[in-house]
Amino acid sequence: MSINSAMLAGVSGLVANSSALAAISDNIANVNTVAYKRSQVDFSQIVADQQQGSQAQYSAGGVEGITRHFVSNQGQIQTSSTNTDMAISGDGFFVVSNTPTGAASNAGVEFTRDGTFSVDASGYLVNDSGLYLQGWPASSTGTFAPDPSDLTKLGPINVKNLGAAVQATGNVGIAANLDQSGVVSSGEATYNATTNKSMADYAKNPATGTKPDFTLDLNVTDSMGGSHKMEMAFLRSSAAPNEWHAEIYAVPASDVSVAGEPGQIAAGKVDFNQDGSINLATSTLFGAAGATPQLVLGASGTAGQPRWSDTLGLQGQTVNVDLTKLTQYAATSTVDSISNDGAGVGNIVGVQVNPQGVVSAIFDNSQVRKISQVAVATFPDANALTTVNGNAYQSTLQAGQMVLKQAGLGGAGQISPSSLEASTVDLSSEFTGLITTQKAYSASSKIITTADNMLNELINIIR
Repeated sequence: MSINSAMLAGVSGLVANSSALAAISDNIANVNTVAYKRSQVDFSQIVADQQQGSQAQYSAGGVEGITRHFVSNQGQIQTSSTNTDMAISGDGFFVVSNTPTGAASNAGVEFTRDGTFSVDASGYLVNDSGLYLQGWPASSTGTFAPDPSDLTKLGPINVKNLGAAVQATGNVGIAANLDQSGVVSSGEATYNATTNKSMADYAKNPATGTKPDFTLDLNVTDSMGGSHKMEMAFLRSSAAPNEWHAEIYAVPASDVSVAGEPGQIAAGKVDFNQDGSINLATSTLFGAAGATPQLVLGASGTAGQPRWSDTLGLQGQTVNVDLTKLTQYAATSTVDSISNDGAGVGNIVGVQVNPQGVVSAIFDNSQVRKISQVAVATFPDANALTTVNGNAYQSTLQAGQMVLKQAGLGGAGQISPSSLEASTVDLSSEFTGLITTQKAYSASSKIITTADNMLNELINIIR
């Protein structure tokens, strides 16, 4: 009967507009929720079966509400004062888990755009919903092994289980000048680098060794973070105007074990060109003329020499020495600067994230160590993901095959460090929708009231 269908259509209008009101309410309530994606209820007509060949009667079908989630909409990226906050600018989601080991066990994995991550008491990066951020762990060499589909290759990002950081010296740079106008000292006549008349011997016993014209100190950090003083000494040669005797030795000499002079690691000559620049092709400080400028120290307890003292128990190491800024000008001998990439024992003082999603720990000895790379998950149809508590999503068949990508590659969005994604809710639109939904709900209730009155009139006919 048409009156009954009209009443049922009114009921469907009440139900559909109630759903629309619920979606609007959710949107307004989450206007300040980080990375919240607004929902919307669209209306679709329901058509009732009409009697064939009859145009005199019409049966109302009504309306149904269809919920749409605008998950793929990009929210505005806003600056945050927290270093561990992150936002994805572009396509993709952070991979998170309810537990620290969730991704590794392929259980409890969810996806979110909420990048309110901070370091919890155990050192894990966790967002405000308590979800653990997952990434590809860094290898010992600081590289990553991304896998596009294997969630078990991911691991929770922990910034406190690294221990202390030590960087053994591998490179030293020297910027200094040797006075070209200086005279040859009287001690140069008896100087001998391989006897007790060496400059290395002078550092140990001034009464027997040869005093250098100029020295500079090099601090070398060993494999355990200890610091050792190395001295580079120069003595003007009488053999040629642009030639200097040079030695590098440890102070104290007991830090290294050598076969010749105590503590002496390298000895030879340093030549300069007529324009004051160093001539490495003819210099013999590091062995034969033109040899690579480097100090090679064997491990403690090995047979090679020179080596670290057997009592120190240290790994061997090679120190490259950059002498390209060593000059010989007619000016006072002086040291401009000495660079050194070694660092003693350091503790974590901060965390940083770069646009590629690489999370690194900052140590108080100026070292930076890579920890993990944040994985970005993409879906063919992100709007089909299922919404779950904690401003997160779960994968569905309708969303398509998930692919794990590095940030900024293969269509995945870049990571914006110290930033958060704002909600996509527009209050002006929601309040407008609130008014129209209220009016539509009232109109649907009028349909039911009117149909009820008509049915009453019909019933009253038999009285």
